[in-house]
Amino acid sequence: MEQPVTADRATRSYGAEPEALDALVGASLTARVTLDEHGIVTGWNAGAERLLGYSAGQVTGRRAADLLAEPIPVRGGLPTLTGLPRWNGDVALRHRDGRKLTVRILAHHRPPGADGPAWLVVSALTGQSPAGLDESLVTWSFAQSPCCALAIYDTRLRLRRANADMERATALTEEEMRGLRVSEISDGDAGRRAEHDMARVLRTGEPAYEENYLRAPGEGHEHAWSVFLSALRDHEGTIRGVCLSAHDMTEQFWARKRLQLIAEAGRRIGSTLDVTRTAQELADVTVPALADFVSVDLLAALDDVSEPPVRAVPADGPLLLRRAALRSVTPGAPESVVPAGTVDAYPAGSMPFESLRTGRPALHETTDPAFTAWLARDPARAARVRAFGIHSVMTVPLAARGTTLGVAFFVRHRNQEPFRHDDLVLAGELVARAAVSIDNARRYTRERATAVTLQRSLLPRRLPRQAAVEVASRYLPAGGHAGVGGDWFDVIPLSGARVALVVGDVVGHGLVASATMGRLRTAVRTLADIDLPCDELLTHLDDLVAKLNTEEESDAEGRATDSARTAGDLGATCLYAVYDPVTRHCCFAGAGHPQPAVVSPEGTVELVGLPTAPPLGLGGLPYESIEVVVPEGSLLALYTNGLVETPDRDLDTGVGRLREVLGRPAASLDALCDTVLADLLPPRPADDVALLIARTRALDAGQVATWAVPSEPSAVAQTRKDVVAQMERWGLSDAVFVTELVVSELVTNAIRHAEPPVQLRLIHDTTLICEVSDGGNTAPHLRRARTYDEGGRGLLLVAQLTERWGTRQSATGKTIWAEQTLTPA
Repeated sequence: MEQPVTADRATRSYGAEPEALDALVGASLTARVTLDEHGIVTGWNAGAERLLGYSAGQVTGRRAADLLAEPIPVRGGLPTLTGLPRWNGDVALRHRDGRKLTVRILAHHRPPGADGPAWLVVSALTGQSPAGLDESLVTWSFAQSPCCALAIYDTRLRLRRANADMERATALTEEEMRGLRVSEISDGDAGRRAEHDMARVLRTGEPAYEENYLRAPGEGHEHAWSVFLSALRDHEGTIRGVCLSAHDMTEQFWARKRLQLIAEAGRRIGSTLDVTRTAQELADVTVPALADFVSVDLLAALDDVSEPPVRAVPADGPLLLRRAALRSVTPGAPESVVPAGTVDAYPAGSMPFESLRTGRPALHETTDPAFTAWLARDPARAARVRAFGIHSVMTVPLAARGTTLGVAFFVRHRNQEPFRHDDLVLAGELVARAAVSIDNARRYTRERATAVTLQRSLLPRRLPRQAAVEVASRYLPAGGHAGVGGDWFDVIPLSGARVALVVGDVVGHGLVASATMGRLRTAVRTLADIDLPCDELLTHLDDLVAKLNTEEESDAEGRATDSARTAGDLGATCLYAVYDPVTRHCCFAGAGHPQPAVVSPEGTVELVGLPTAPPLGLGGLPYESIEVVVPEGSLLALYTNGLVETPDRDLDTGVGRLREVLGRPAASLDALCDTVLADLLPPRPADDVALLIARTRALDAGQVATWAVPSEPSAVAQTRKDVVAQMERWGLSDAVFVTELVVSELVTNAIRHAEPPVQLRLIHDTTLICEVSDGGNTAPHLRRARTYDEGGRGLLLVAQLTERWGTRQSATGKTIWAEQTLTPA
């Protein structure tokens, strides 16, 4: 008879030598025979001898088929067995005494090359176990099963049996539950759902599965249960009850929830390049999934410097942190002592200070000595802890790429379960992800500030005051870029009360395009200052862009670059217009740029038909200009293609909408600019936009005086008299002396050193402009006269007495001009 095995004896035996294990399991209780591939007996144990009466010596080396009383009942015969990995069935064997025995065997066919014999044939000897033990084992296994909670219900769905795990799960004994329904044992939705499923199992006989989440009495957290329901049938197949087996999947459930939270954080955190928004996304993801209240505090030192300080945490405090974001399960986050956006000081020994000092996340109960010591020094925070029942806290440093950024604060008060180590690990993973996104946003913000500073330094801060036009402008960078681009506009005062209007567009976005734009804007101003005609100015600008391309190609050959722009693809478009308020003529020249619009005083909108021209930088083709007469009070609209061309709208459609908007009445030019942008652009434009609108003015005929001067020295005196008389008529007596001197010098130089015809023109506006034109092409220049030289001081006197002076070339000669600032009466 078998003896009971104690746990200590089983442990000693199982960890002992094979002989001890054989003694434990009773090796002779199984008949074990091994065969080779040819069916020759290679092994024969004592159990086989007990079964058939042959000793090992009598059988080893013989054919196993000799022991058969009848052929093995296998379809296809013995050859079929060689292709099977395993076979089981009843076999008729011949005992040594001649008796026929029907034995149930299990034959394992080992794969070729495996250690040991090819076949292992086993058969359990019957009549060796004590009677009634099976039933006892079944009873014990049900009651003591350690893998799941088991309960048996009858056809009335009343509990009849429950094992120890079920008793622990419900905190009730089997006797206390016997006769109760599952909905009475577990009062809640989970119990009612289980009972409905059990009724369906009784009705259909089909098993059921569900997941329940229950909190056992006396426990602080819920358990996740995987519940299987199956019908219990008798020998005739009649359903006699339902078995409920529940597996505690709590650890797996929370591991899955943690993975889901990490995946959710990956989707939601870092959706923008905004520091505050990213910090808020961290708080939103973790409440209430992980904590009841979360705050994200960033170092206040990050506000004022482009790079964090080398020592982010002071040695002895206090630590200044700005609350970037917070979130609570309670509306309004009343738990927070520090409002969002406010800086608070944390002394040495406080939880945020220590977490940042050590660089490690920390988990605290509010009863910890260190925590209570901090609260003792902060009565306001201590009052909130008591008022809301805060009991568990985690502090996790925010750090990325070796840079300390701040700390995240996790609090529980509504959830009564304290934070565990797994929660601290999860919070560290989430905060680490957020820290990288916050650092990316911080770096982007720093680069954007640099780029915006550069952009603002390159664009005109304020448009110059001049008499020719009233102007308004707008610049809007592409929505997805760092606030900078290659579009630009400019208003450049020229001689003779004229004004130049410029709009350009460099290919690309970002710092490279912005820097190129600055170079081109400077070049346009320089070329405009020497009063080049519109078409010649664009030709010179085209040469400049071609040279820049050549330089980029040369630089790229000697170095590797990570820039998105490759060498040689620098390009730009430009529109250059010059308006003369005296003649009311406007000259336009374009280089691959959208056509400007002219709005008449009556509201009619027309596009200026510019000659077709390539963008700047291609070279090889000349640029042409066109001159139109513009009535006083007309609007000139210059813009870049980003205003009229979008991904969902072609150029022609955009220009049509622009013409429609420009034709509407507007209170002011600024209001018109705003209306144009609001009507034509999406909230985040895909391309940079520059818009310049100018309302033309005209000088009255009484503000301009013109004289044809004979090419004789004697004509200078009469010219001076005419100028003095005109100055008196304009009421400019205070400027007579300087004007008389300037006219005398310029007219004398034209008569002596230039070619006829000579013409003098005075323009009276906010300034007084004196122009002398002649038929010569030689430009004058200043020179330093020696002490005894009789001449050479005229232009020097003109330069000293006037605000500015210069020359400009024309098709018939040149013009020398000088401009005086008039003293208000």
